[in-house]
Amino acid sequence: MREEEMNLANSAASRDIFDWDYVLWEVRWKLLAAGFFIYLGLFLLAHLLSSWISASYRTLSGKEKAFWNMSITRGLFAVQSCGAGLWALFIDPVFQVDQVHSQQKWSWFHCIIAAGFFLHENVVIHVSNIVFRMFDVFSVVHHLFAFGGLLGVITNIKSGHYLPLMGLLLEMSAPSTCISNVLLKIGCANTLFWKANQWVNIHMFHCRMVLIYHMWWVCISHWNDVVENLGLPYFIVFFMGLSTLTLILNPYWTYRSTQRLFGLVDRNFPNTEVENGSSGKLNSETFQKKRL
Repeated sequence: MREEEMNLANSAASRDIFDWDYVLWEVRWKLLAAGFFIYLGLFLLAHLLSSWISASYRTLSGKEKAFWNMSITRGLFAVQSCGAGLWALFIDPVFQVDQVHSQQKWSWFHCIIAAGFFLHENVVIHVSNIVFRMFDVFSVVHHLFAFGGLLGVITNIKSGHYLPLMGLLLEMSAPSTCISNVLLKIGCANTLFWKANQWVNIHMFHCRMVLIYHMWWVCISHWNDVVENLGLPYFIVFFMGLSTLTLILNPYWTYRSTQRLFGLVDRNFPNTEVENGSSGKLNSETFQKKRL
C-alpha cells in the first residue's frame, strides 16, 4: 500500500514539473530565461571544476578553454534533448498518432528550455568570435537556425512539437564529441577508449542522417498540413535549417569526425595536428615536465 502511494506521489510530482500554462507569455519567457541561466551556470561550473581537477586544462589558451566548456555543456544538454526526442519518437502515444499538430505539456517544457540553451550557445559563440577574433561559420549557422526554429515554437503556440523534438534528438552526437574533445586535450587520443568513442561518434553522425531523412519524410508526407501548422515564416526558417543540415552541416561534421579518427586533427583548431595522441603544451605530462 505504501509503495503504491509513493508511486502515485512520484507520478504527481513529475506531472507538476511540466504543469504550466504555456499559453501565457510570462510563463514562456520565464522558462526561456531559466534555460539560458541553467546552461550558463553549467558552462561556468565546467570551467571551475576543470580548473580545479585538470592540469591540462590550466595550460590551454582562452579560446581552447571556451571550446572545452562549450563541449561539456552541449554534452549535458544532449542528455535532456535525447531523452525528450526518444520519448516522442518511440513511446508517447499522442505523437505516434499525429506528428504534425501534437503537443504535450512535457514537450512544451523541453522545447522552451532548449530554446534557452541555444540562446546561451549563440551568446557564447558570438562573444568568443569577438574576443578571440575568429568565426566558425558552420557553428554560427547551425545555432542560429536551431534557436530560430525553437523560437518559432515559442511564438506560435499552435505549432506541433514532433519535428522540433526530432531536432533535439539530433544532439545525440554531442556526448561522444564532448568525450573526444576532452580526451584529445588531455593527451589521451592514442588510447583504445578514445578510438572506440570516436567510432561511436562517427556512427552517431550517420544515425543523425537517418533521423534527418525521417524528418524529411514527415514533412513531405504531410506537406500542406506542416506548412499550415507552422505558418509560412517559421516553415521557411525550418525548411532552410533542415536543408542546410542535410546538404552541408551533417556531411561536413561526419567527414571531420572521420578525419579526426585517422588523422588526429582537432576539429575546433584544424590547423593543429596532434601527434601521438597529444600536442606539446596540452599534454599533462608535458605540463609536469615544465614544472620540474
